[in-house]
Amino acid sequence: MRTRRTSSENDDRSKPAPTTNSVSSSSAKPVKSRDMTTQHSGSRGRQSARLQERKQSRELSRSPGMDGHSTSPSMRTSISSPALEKNPLEEAISTPTPIPHDAPAPMADDIRQHAARLRSPWRCSFLTLATSISALMLLFTIVHSFLNRQQDPKGCAMSYMMPRFNRFADFDTEHTRFASKYALHLYREGGVDEDVRVKGIPVLFIPGNAGSYKQVRPIAAEAARYFHDTLRMDGHAIGDGKRSLDFFTVDFNEELIAFHGQTLLDQAEYLNEAVAYILALYHQPQRSLREPGLPDPKSVIILGHSMGGVVARTMLRMSNYQEKTINTIITLSAPHARPPISFDPAMVETYNDVNTFWRDAYSGLIAGRNPLDDVTLVSVAGGGLDTMIPSEYTSLTSLVPDTHGFTVFTSSIPNVWTGMDHLAIMWCDQFRKALVKAIFDVVDVRRPGQTQSRPERIRAFRKRLLTGMEPVVEKGLLEKEPNFFLTLEHSSTAIMSHGQRLVLRSLGDTGATKAHVMPVPAQPFVEGSKFTLLTDQTLDAGEEEGTLSVLLCSVFPPPSGFSVLSYAINLDSTGGSAGSTRLACKNAASDVSLLPASTNTSVDAFDDAKPFSYLQYDLHTIADYQFVAVLEKAKERQPGWVIAEFTEAAASSIKVNKGHHQILMGGLKVRLPKSRPMMTEIKIPEVHSTLFAYSLQVEQKECAKYASSFAPLMRQYIAEPYESKYFVNTKGGNINVHGLSPYMPPPLLGGGATEGLSLQLWTDPTCNSTVEVSLKVDKLGSAGKLVMRYRTVFAAFPLLVVALVLRKQFKVYDTTGVFMSFTQSMDQCIRTSLPAIFIALTFFGIAVSKSSHSLWTRHLLSTSTGTSEQTIDFTINDLMLGTSDPFFWFLVPLFAIISVGICIAMNYMVLILEHIFAVTFFRVRSWTQRTVDDPRKTQASGPMTPTQRLVTTGILVLMVVTVMPYQFAYMVLCIVQVATCIRALKGAQDTQSAQSYNFYNYTHSMLVLMLWILPINMPVLVVWIHNLSVHWLTPFSTHHNLLCVLGYILLVEMMSTNNMIPRVTNHSVRLLTNTIMFIFAIYAAAYGVTYAYMMHYFVNALCLWFFVIHLSSGPVSLANLVQYITGAESSSSSTTSKGKKRP
Repeated sequence: MRTRRTSSENDDRSKPAPTTNSVSSSSAKPVKSRDMTTQHSGSRGRQSARLQERKQSRELSRSPGMDGHSTSPSMRTSISSPALEKNPLEEAISTPTPIPHDAPAPMADDIRQHAARLRSPWRCSFLTLATSISALMLLFTIVHSFLNRQQDPKGCAMSYMMPRFNRFADFDTEHTRFASKYALHLYREGGVDEDVRVKGIPVLFIPGNAGSYKQVRPIAAEAARYFHDTLRMDGHAIGDGKRSLDFFTVDFNEELIAFHGQTLLDQAEYLNEAVAYILALYHQPQRSLREPGLPDPKSVIILGHSMGGVVARTMLRMSNYQEKTINTIITLSAPHARPPISFDPAMVETYNDVNTFWRDAYSGLIAGRNPLDDVTLVSVAGGGLDTMIPSEYTSLTSLVPDTHGFTVFTSSIPNVWTGMDHLAIMWCDQFRKALVKAIFDVVDVRRPGQTQSRPERIRAFRKRLLTGMEPVVEKGLLEKEPNFFLTLEHSSTAIMSHGQRLVLRSLGDTGATKAHVMPVPAQPFVEGSKFTLLTDQTLDAGEEEGTLSVLLCSVFPPPSGFSVLSYAINLDSTGGSAGSTRLACKNAASDVSLLPASTNTSVDAFDDAKPFSYLQYDLHTIADYQFVAVLEKAKERQPGWVIAEFTEAAASSIKVNKGHHQILMGGLKVRLPKSRPMMTEIKIPEVHSTLFAYSLQVEQKECAKYASSFAPLMRQYIAEPYESKYFVNTKGGNINVHGLSPYMPPPLLGGGATEGLSLQLWTDPTCNSTVEVSLKVDKLGSAGKLVMRYRTVFAAFPLLVVALVLRKQFKVYDTTGVFMSFTQSMDQCIRTSLPAIFIALTFFGIAVSKSSHSLWTRHLLSTSTGTSEQTIDFTINDLMLGTSDPFFWFLVPLFAIISVGICIAMNYMVLILEHIFAVTFFRVRSWTQRTVDDPRKTQASGPMTPTQRLVTTGILVLMVVTVMPYQFAYMVLCIVQVATCIRALKGAQDTQSAQSYNFYNYTHSMLVLMLWILPINMPVLVVWIHNLSVHWLTPFSTHHNLLCVLGYILLVEMMSTNNMIPRVTNHSVRLLTNTIMFIFAIYAAAYGVTYAYMMHYFVNALCLWFFVIHLSSGPVSLANLVQYITGAESSSSSTTSKGKKRP
């Protein structure tokens, strides 16, 4: 009688046997698996033989040939022939070893139970459970802190407009190859200017990631109304070249530019062509309404939002850029310093190229003239409310010198004084007013470039957008000639003594003009000495009738052309004798800084209240003057106050010399004495990191005699970038800065840490009461700061964990024949390799941080790269945590615990989905098969044949090479792998065999790895699908490299045929496998954040290596590949079956 083998038997024979069997010596004869039986010794001798059995088990486990497999004639073997050399990889695959008939049963039971525990996908230890719970609690704390703590108040007012858009249909394929994809529009404000002819100064708006061309409406509408209602009727402004702004805007169909570098380059190319077209419009009489005698524009002002600002800088790097067509760029919430995500290699490469071009231009490394010498770049950041990109990324410190640009936060801008989110920066009413005025400050229609010279532009932007207290803001007083001649007499003048403070609690007490003259201290001045004046009145600039003027005066005969004030009177300086003191003066109103009003009823800095006026001069700046005259011009008594004084640095400036650890452990307290200046500055150099948040408390005692003229006012600021926040009527608040941040490149001109945090406190000095200022680290609030700075870490560190888990699985499998479940491997890694790796990475991070700025390190880097030691390494913070501060060593174990917990949660989620899909699919399939009577239809619904798989794979490869990006193929492969896991799970549940569970655990672990790579590929895939929706079918040239996905295709197809990866016993090959996975794990930790796209390439190479191991189970030849494709039996199996006798 002939016995036919079932398909399940064949499958079992082609897979490794369970390790519940013992291993015999090399001389033992093979025994067929179907004839093999296990002899139990019974309970009588079980206890007495226990120790001997365990000893034998240990000896056998140390045997080099142990693999735990049974041997049958049907198993695959290599063809031995004298003329055929054995492949080295073939020798690395273990050969099954026979099992003796007298294997001890108790040892087999123990090993069987242990193997079952290893294969269980659900079982986890208490340590794994505790790690998961800890990780979830830490993650919840961080997310909760991010959403609920250290939140800045929102103060933006809504803006309104009446938009009209005119599309330029003739900007077609004759001008650009992107005419069918993009569009150019001109904005006009309804009811103000609806003439579609160009007439003013061109401004081009570039939307950002998924942005709309209509986002320009609030700013363009404000520009139209401001010119129509104010500037148009100002003869002085018209004479200075102020004209209306022609706002052009580009429709990019809301492309996801942040995800795709090639799209960024396409937009930059299109925009350069759009600039040429816009400038050409002003040469066409039928489309232009320019005043006669004005030059035609040769330059366009660029306004970019978000990634649109990066596109604006890229335009100057493109080959189709026409020189000097762009000289002014204003960006809003644009990530200049580094890409928001590093999933696309083209995006990272484009950023590196563009940033290197800008740095080299200003560093003199580009031969010839600086191509960016006439370009002014201003970057505006929204601050902590912007949760799209970290506001530190908007910094220009590493790109341009302060002579050509700067970064400012909206909370610093006068009359704005509020942060704003990523979208609100486009419509915030306070900010759009300030921005429009800043643009009008720099335009000049009388020049071909349509703007003032670069030094004038940067000066105007600083004046309008900065607080005025920054050292880089030039004092307008120094450029003026004396334009006031003042003669004073004793009856209407109050001469203050040296060091006396001027305090006015009301104005107009005398009913006539009165001068309060404060003599400037004699030289030499103490460094840091200042003159300060604060009032709730608007200072009169001399062109209008005001109540208060501040003049800086010198004693000398007035030159010709002075205007003698009508209220000038004689001053009897000799106590009654005839004579007068005549002063030549300059009005200081142009140097006033506006501060938010701080009264007992104030709540926020952006409250709708009249701001305070503040003057501050270093004494070195006003050394040429002898007096400061405060003119009180109110004709009748009215409320108002003025406080002015000269102060020395020792009394007005306090430096706190405390380090990170001291502030973290105990905070700091500063007590201000009763006798103190009006403005006191507290400098804390060690507070400069974006990763810490602080709680501030200000406690002032009750005033002793007079009621306070104003409530305490606090300004928090850092110098680079220019960030200020104001706290009115302050009793405390949340302090967080955007200073030194992870992964940020160093400054363009070198240097290390910034000057740190400074706190300026204005209080009424006549109150005669102490003030206590305390600052403590808000530990929970600081946790939320990790989200924006380390978002990509949670895509990189989990890959480190998965790689180590896979490494453990293959290591145990190659040794014992048991492919552990992902859960059990994770459990063992938590006990062994993971703590060791993360401890090593912690010390490595500390060592790198301490050596990053050492002379030895700079010499080593300069030697290896061939650069000078003085050359700044802008990639110095790309490694691991992205910071050179060793204080943050604890972040490595913190992220490690969270990453392990995320991986465990991800594993169980995949397990649950696999079981749900398996139950659902096979129930539906069984129901379908019962309803189908035709067996051919039932057979057709089964798995695909090898030919069908070959055709499907071929079509997928062809589509990748021609039409689809390889990211689409990767998504398809993930779906195929899910189906493979479902089939493997069903097979394991049906057969309950060790081989089936090995294969299921193997496919499941590979699926987990592939799912962690999937987010890296999804952004480009989304961009491709978006292009299809707008009928743009041009393929991405950078995403059709078949090699980028070849390893995935081969391995997934191999696993879809239910082929288990063979074991590797050769020490060299096993070491190579472990090394590959270990290098992948270390790279994921070191550079996974900065170069996340490399993770896809690493895993692709790893899959290719696994595929080679699959093929190496037999002779690696063309015949073996054909056999794999056709699904035929192996030659060794065929040979064996032919040699067998029929029973």
